[in-house]
Amino acid sequence: MARQVHGSPRVEKVCDTNMLKTPRRIFDTVRGKLRSSPAMQACPARADLRRLEDHLSIPTAGESADDVACDAAIARGQFLARQDRWEELSHALQAADSTREKTPGGTPVADLLAYGARADVVRASEQGIAEGLPANSAPLIGGILSFERIREGHRTDPMIALVIALAHIDIAWAWRGNGWDTILPPLNRARSSAHFDRAADLLAPHHAAADHSPILAAARCALHSGRRLPSAGLADAYEKLIDLDPENPRPMRSLGSHMLPQWFGNHARLELEARRTAARTQASWGAGGYTWVCFDAIAQDDGACAQVDVDYFTDGLQDIVRRRPDQLTINRLAAYCAVTLRAGMGLDEKADLARARICDAARWLIREHVSVLHPLIWAHAAEGFDNNLVVTSPRRFAARGRADAIQAIAEQFREEIREGFRVTFTEDGPQFDPT
Repeated sequence: MARQVHGSPRVEKVCDTNMLKTPRRIFDTVRGKLRSSPAMQACPARADLRRLEDHLSIPTAGESADDVACDAAIARGQFLARQDRWEELSHALQAADSTREKTPGGTPVADLLAYGARADVVRASEQGIAEGLPANSAPLIGGILSFERIREGHRTDPMIALVIALAHIDIAWAWRGNGWDTILPPLNRARSSAHFDRAADLLAPHHAAADHSPILAAARCALHSGRRLPSAGLADAYEKLIDLDPENPRPMRSLGSHMLPQWFGNHARLELEARRTAARTQASWGAGGYTWVCFDAIAQDDGACAQVDVDYFTDGLQDIVRRRPDQLTINRLAAYCAVTLRAGMGLDEKADLARARICDAARWLIREHVSVLHPLIWAHAAEGFDNNLVVTSPRRFAARGRADAIQAIAEQFREEIREGFRVTFTEDGPQFDPT
């Protein structure tokens, strides 16, 4: 089976430390270092965009506080690893993990530190695999072997074991790739399995610590899904992770995707886990826990979309906005309703009925809550929040996202525009002036 990748995240200005993805790709998405084909990045005709912008004025976000915080955390983790300051790195990881420290956009700082610490090793291995180097060549395995030697001096430290285990998981996914499991070459399958097994060995002594540590619990989920272990255990692992850090929606989104039939579950199991999660996270999200679990799943799967409780889902959207009214979240929800879900229209009549009702939420999200445009979020929404994209030109990718957003926003104000008004977005809501 192909490895599925979805959503979310910092950015798109999101990003989800989604257990479906290689962490490297997660944070590459966050930093906008993705590539897609030129055709996918092509913008609408400039004349069309200019005509719309004659009637719309909305501020466009530049580098946000979240961008700065994410980059700083990744850079710090990378610096400490490069300087062999492993005890300091361990203390920083433990502190960020125990306090559930997050960036302004909601990304766990511990995840970012751990990614930065292993980034050099993982990139070198990924590059060697992509170039077809021999499996035992020094450029390909030198970095991970150096990590293993570092562990010799820190055998009882769970954070050092975590960083090395996550590096093995990243490299395992690099060997596996994104193709179907049935066509995976034997060498790739063997190498991938070996790295997953080694990660399991590294994490095994710290199993009890994962009951209190979100980052260790997240690694357990990543390992569980990568090794294709039974679905019941995966759902239980996600439940423990979500309960440890209910304010973080990323594991909820990953849980939903993993409960799809193409992974470990079925549509009934998805609905059950969504409702169970909503009940447990009521204090943090209201009905939003149901929405987060279904968020990516119904965008990917018509059967899941056909069965979703639309009223519960849209109630969840409102509860998420009440609890997380920042513009990153608002843009993400608006782009999801206006762009991501609409892309699946036309293939399943029952799913289309649910999609249409959820897509209607774009109207109140845009008219009542959007005040600043985050173009990269909209660009990722057009790709289904697929973090496996690779972007050759972040500038063009963002321009495409901005164009999509302008089109979607103009659609919500078509009556005012038709009557000759110019819509100007302010912190107090849209203002209407005659053109």
